[in-house]
Amino acid sequence: MAFVSTVQEAEARGAVAEMYAASKKNMGYLPNYTQIFSHRPDVMEAWSTVRSQMDVRRYELVALAAARALHSSYCMLAHASVLKNHRVFSDQELAAIGQDTSTAVLTPAEQAMMAYVEKVVLDATRISQEDVNQLKAHGFSDGQIFDITTTATARFFFSKTLDALGATADDKYLDLDDSLRQALVVGRPITQP
Repeated sequence: MAFVSTVQEAEARGAVAEMYAASKKNMGYLPNYTQIFSHRPDVMEAWSTVRSQMDVRRYELVALAAARALHSSYCMLAHASVLKNHRVFSDQELAAIGQDTSTAVLTPAEQAMMAYVEKVVLDATRISQEDVNQLKAHGFSDGQIFDITTTATARFFFSKTLDALGATADDKYLDLDDSLRQALVVGRPITQP
């Protein structure tokens, strides 16, 4: 499951037990990524505040764009699954987004947002006033641009942490349609148990 030891659910106490319970309530099971944070549950709590300002669709699209640029299979699978479970996009639409963020299933504003996120993640020093102005031209406010940016940079932290510590994608992602799963595995492969 990971390159480092994690606190097992039965042994969790205090803040770790609370974090595990909240994650299980939200997800319906205890994800591997939550267990990675068992050494520092306060870091997971701080991470959670970043996403609180955006609706599901925008947050998950930002997360997908960042995960794609970071080659994070786990995060691609997780965030596409949220969009699938909320019936925002079909499997075919999610596969298209996973391969190319300029797909027609996204609005022009979403396409611009995802291109911006990818640029932030790959090399934030390349961001210019022109990039921000382009988001504003699509109707994003300064506050929304801040939220998009901090979500993208927090995704960098989160995805890189999971990959560096060897967090494996949860078994539930093996149940995704084969073509969707293949489109979303952009980095570390997921394997059959």
